Amino acid sequence: MSATTRARLRAAIVAIAPAVLLGGFVYHPYISPPTDPAAIATAAASDTTRWGLAHLAISVGYGLVVLAFLAIRSYLSEAGEERWSILALPFVVMGSTLFVVLTGMEIGLMAAAETGADAQAVQSALFPWFLPILLIGALSFALGVLGFAMGIVRSRVLAPRLTWLVVGALVVMAIARFVPLSAAPYVIAAAGIAALWPLAYEMWKHPEARPAG
Repeated sequence: MSATTRARLRAAIVAIAPAVLLGGFVYHPYISPPTDPAAIATAAASDTTRWGLAHLAISVGYGLVVLAFLAIRSYLSEAGEERWSILALPFVVMGSTLFVVLTGMEIGLMAAAETGADAQAVQSALFPWFLPILLIGALSFALGVLGFAMGIVRSRVLAPRLTWLVVGALVVMAIARFVPLSAAPYVIAAAGIAALWPLAYEMWKHPEARPAG
């Protein structure tokens, strides 16, 4: 495989990751309020197939997000950025992994509903574990994303205006992970697209990383 082909595949992963995440969040049943065990249990029981597929898509999306940040780290390294992105990467991986743990916990509601168990009771029992995992994952992801934002600024791989668009979108993506609102997942995915697609385009257009201009 040529270096150009590898670079294009790297760019494709960066573009695909937030799109898969958005698709999973859009397909996920809308729940309001999102922290109400009764509302969550009702949504899971009303269509267990949709519930399972949505959470599977979200899990795959966050797995691709990890690969996307690995690709971005590689690209920034080629541009000479060797400080911020390498420190940030473990935090992004940890934050994404913990979010996948949450989706696995919610898939458990599907099994409870299909076996005739009390899904609301299951969700209530899981909630004391759910919130700490959510907060730790959000904090870890935020630290990682902010580190990558610094790496993007320092590497100068994007033009100045595009740099601040990407940085702003990354900050919004990080903040939305802390917000327990029904619209938060859509904000996370939309901000991910706003942040990663310009990077993917730059990585596709210029396979050999270099400062813009």
